[in-house]
Parts: sequence; C-alpha cells; structure tokens
Amino acid sequence: MTCRRFRGACRAVALAGLLTAVAVPGAADITTTWGSWAQLVGEGSLGFVDSRLESLRLWLELQGRWNEDWQHFYQGVARAALGYSLSDRATVWLGYNFVPTQLEGKPYFAQQDLFPGFRYIMPTGFGVFMFRTMVDINFIRGDDVRYRPRQLIRYLRPFAFDERLSLVAWDEFFVRVNSTEWGGKAGFDQNRAFLGFGWSFSPELRAELGYMNQYVEDRDLLNETDNNLIMGSLFVGW
Repeated sequence: MTCRRFRGACRAVALAGLLTAVAVPGAADITTTWGSWAQLVGEGSLGFVDSRLESLRLWLELQGRWNEDWQHFYQGVARAALGYSLSDRATVWLGYNFVPTQLEGKPYFAQQDLFPGFRYIMPTGFGVFMFRTMVDINFIRGDDVRYRPRQLIRYLRPFAFDERLSLVAWDEFFVRVNSTEWGGKAGFDQNRAFLGFGWSFSPELRAELGYMNQYVEDRDLLNETDNNLIMGSLFVGW
C-alpha cells in the first residue's frame, strides 16, 4: 500500500500517531536493577543508665546498600534517634541521619537529615501491626532543604508451629513536599515494599531476611528505577 493510492488511510494513521504523541508527551523510562541492603538496628530504654530515664529510648542504626547486580557499594546510612515512650505502644522520636552516597558515574555527596517521628505498635489476635510516621528534613547540598514525609506500615505474624519463626511484611511510602534544586520536584518520591521471614534467637536478638522492591521516581518526575533487593536485618534490643 502506498500513500499515493490510499491517501485517506495514510492521513488517518499519521493523525493517530500525532494524537498519541500529544497524549503521551514522554513515556516513562523504567530502569531495573538488582542489589542488596543490610542493616543493624539497636533499640532500647535508657533505664539501664538511671531508673528515672526508663521512658527515654535510644535508636541506633547502620545500613549498607549495594546495586549494579551487587557490584557497587553506593550508599551507607548512620542513624541515631532519641525517643520518649508515651505508653507501652506509642513513642515519639527525634533523630539524625548521615547518608554518604556514591552513585555510578556521579560525584560523591553526603546527605544529612533531621527527622521527627511517631511510632505506634498494635498487637492483634492475628499478628502485630506497627505504624511509623517520619518527616525527613533533607540537607542534600548547602542550604537546599527538602521536606519528605514517609509512612511505614509493618505486619509481623509468628507461625503457630514455632513462634520463633514469623512472617514479616511492610510497606513505606515517601512524598516530596517541596521542589529543590538537588532533591527534585515536589510529588511522589519512592515506595519500598518488603516480604520475608524473621527468626527470634531470643527476646533481645532477632534476624530478618527477604525481598524488598524499591520503586524510585527521578528528580524530574519523568523516569523511574525499579530496584530488586535482597534485604537482611539484625535487630538488637535491651
């Protein structure tokens, strides 16, 4: 078929292509990667220092993150926070993050964060739910400050045949409140979803291992990265 013989059909095809280009100004480019995250978390009451500090809590955390099919260590996280127990279920937090980052082909930078947070633990007859709300105040470079709320919902259910083994699932959603030069445009930032298993060696020592999907929006809200991660965690309490 040639356009000379079938001018009407060719014009219809051309018009359909033009309308598609207008309706979809730029299809999102999704990059898929594989990697892993590892974390060590310690948390407990400061009552061991003085009984009057029983309601104060300390949260310490270290993370290492690898991407490019486990070939590149690209980010670390050091976190410290002080909390106050409002009850045996509710805790408020104020903390600090140091996040050194070396992305492939990009210059090194070290992000620093302050964050207020609130956590609520809700035991039920079919498992334990945990809700954690934080607001990251990201100091990415200079005085370019980004505000990024994040909401975590976590579920843990011990198995009846051995309560040391448990199913663990959680999801955490991040949003950029404001547009910044280094932190990108306001809008959706990322989502993290985890599914795995936990093993309690004792009430004070617990390990978790599973799969986490991290879906990240780029700074211009145009392209996404789909990170497939093996995540291992060790939790120490006191």
